[in-house]
Order: sequence, then structure tokens, then C-alpha cells
Amino acid sequence: MVFTARSSKKIIKEKGAEPDEFEESVAQALFDLEATNAELKADLRDLYIISAKEIEIHGTSRKAIIIHVPYRLKKSFQKIQQRLVRELEKKFSGKDVVIVANRRIMPPTTSGVSNVHEATLDDLVYPTEIVGKRTRYRVDGSKVLRVYLDPKDRNTTEYKLETFSGVYKKLTGKDVIFEFPVTEATA
Repeated sequence: MVFTARSSKKIIKEKGAEPDEFEESVAQALFDLEATNAELKADLRDLYIISAKEIEIHGTSRKAIIIHVPYRLKKSFQKIQQRLVRELEKKFSGKDVVIVANRRIMPPTTSGVSNVHEATLDDLVYPTEIVGKRTRYRVDGSKVLRVYLDPKDRNTTEYKLETFSGVYKKLTGKDVIFEFPVTEATA
């Protein structure tokens, strides 16, 4: 794959590190979308990513692409996230794409470990809302977090539930189960 000098403006790594080949391919895809997609062109102009990683989702044959974006650009990415993810999933066929803001864990303040993990959870499922959370303690002492997502997004999000779990486990090391709350139909 040939990478242009312009595509390198779509990925800016911390401390001047060089992007790897996969990150370059994601940057090139963003650059191509900006050049060819009139709907996304204006919004993508000033946006860039920090890193991209491909992971395999444990227990499935699926793969996911985690794209880290600068925290200060999170809102801009969220404005176009649904369209951008759809286009990137077309380019990287068979792979689920998730966009997560890059956050730093600071000493016990407003951005401690639990706050960063909570915010990562919200980023992961965006634009779907989290409507409930339950922590389940197993007999062996391990914890599993159950996250309930807004049922109105079931049709657009259901196929990604395993991906969300795998990505969250990779980013935080915590087990989480994503599901939709059971609603009783009124007869």
C-alpha cells in the first residue's frame, strides 16, 4: 500500500513516534474518506487520530479496530461517528470499528482509574446510551460488570456486543457483559 505525505497528517503520535503499517492504513482510509466523501469532507478536515490497533475478539472469529483519538477532539469525532464508523467498516470489511478518546489516569482526582474506565465505557458504546449497570460478584471472588444499553438502539448495536466486551477487556482488563434490558411486552 502506498502512503502519501498527506495521509500522515491524519495520524499524529505522541512524542513524535513513527506510526506502524496498520496505523498508516487507517490514516490513509481517513484521508481517502476526506477526499472522496462530500458528506464527511468538512468535518474530517481538522481531525486526526493518535493510534489504531487491530485485535481479535476472544471466543469469536471477529476482529475489531480500536481507534484512539485525542480527548480534545472527542466531541468533533462524535458528531460524525456513526457515518465515519460505517464508512470505515466498509473499507475494512469484516472488522468492527470503535473510536475511543485517549485519556490519562492521574493520581486520585477527577480522572482516577475508575473515572477513566467509566468514560471509556461511554466512548465505546457511543451513540448508544447506557441505561443501567450491575456488578456481579462470583463465588471465586471475581467481578463481572453487566452493562445495559438503551433498547431503542438494539437493531443498530446488537451485532457489536461481543466486540464491545472484547475491546473493553483489552483496554481495561475488566470483564464486562453488554446486553439490552428485558422489557415485558404489554399484552
